[in-house]
Amino acid sequence: MQDNPVPLFDLKRQYSKIREEVRAAFDEVLDSQMMIGGAKVAEIEEKIAKYLNVKAAVAMSSGTDALLAALMAKGIYRSPLDADNAGEVIVPAFTFFATAGCVWRAGAVPVFADIEEDSFNMSAESLEKAITPRTKAIMPVHLFGQCANMDAIMEVANRHGIPVIEDCAQAIGASRKGVKAGAFGLCGCLSFFPTKNLGGFGDGGMVVTNDESFAEEVARVRNHGMQPKYFHRSVGGNFRLDALQAAGLLKKLPHLDSWHEARRANAAFYDAAFACEPKILTPKIARENYSVYNQYVVRVPNRDKCLQELRARGVNCEIYYPLPLHKQECFAKLGYKDGDFPVAERVAADCMALPIFPELEKSELEKVARELKAVVSGM
Repeated sequence: MQDNPVPLFDLKRQYSKIREEVRAAFDEVLDSQMMIGGAKVAEIEEKIAKYLNVKAAVAMSSGTDALLAALMAKGIYRSPLDADNAGEVIVPAFTFFATAGCVWRAGAVPVFADIEEDSFNMSAESLEKAITPRTKAIMPVHLFGQCANMDAIMEVANRHGIPVIEDCAQAIGASRKGVKAGAFGLCGCLSFFPTKNLGGFGDGGMVVTNDESFAEEVARVRNHGMQPKYFHRSVGGNFRLDALQAAGLLKKLPHLDSWHEARRANAAFYDAAFACEPKILTPKIARENYSVYNQYVVRVPNRDKCLQELRARGVNCEIYYPLPLHKQECFAKLGYKDGDFPVAERVAADCMALPIFPELEKSELEKVARELKAVVSGM
């Protein structure tokens, strides 16, 4: 009899363990009918700020909206009355689209930097080359749960006097030299999309910062730029977090560190299983970093065929991400071409994510390792 397929994610397993407490929390919100903002939102802001050891947190409607609101709060936003764009923001060429998409939506120009071969995160050397007099911000991403080289990135940013907005969508709880993602630059932007390490029951996000005046500006942008009520000094958005999402996150947050450790244990299993497989390049985690493994991304030869074969054998995998941002059709007018960011292009061509979620069974981990080794041996 064929083994059951191994899913890339299975949110039902996690939910089954906390179902009753989550439902009770939802009932409390529903009974109160305080659906937007309120005590639950304030509580999750306070607890995540404490968890990340930052001074302030502002809950948002999504991780994407957190990025956009952070840009707007920093004044990186083009109004219809502006004759020119809002400047340039440097982002990595290899990451989820929202990082560059938010820059574009704010009316600024995304300028791409290449990534490091080992970490897949922004290269400080490439960043330095991308800076111009029009650079308004730097937006590194802590991809797949590992912090970027923030020592080098902050050195470049501070030397040029450029603010850093960290995209921490995949990295809540990750750290470098004891400092957690989101606490290095001006602010960090979190995502609570359901498949994130701390996932909600729908969309959600947060801006975290050690600059309390900036947090106040983000909070104003979150609510149509309004302060006081019905008075608007600028245009913002409807970026508020629902109270139901906050209530669910409050029940998940106490489990987060144990879920991180389960992911790290799964990663360690894969590391050992593939240690003698030269065709399977496993994630390289910097010695200074604590990775929370939102994804476990390997590099393999003939990636597309490998993915097809694994799925046929009952192992669900995914490609994050198949096309670097500078090659996306919507950014064609920026004038980038093949070869501009060679590392990003190489990684996009051969990377593949394996199941890594905390509730994986040992037999499932063994199946993933066994089938990947079998497939790659024939490449």
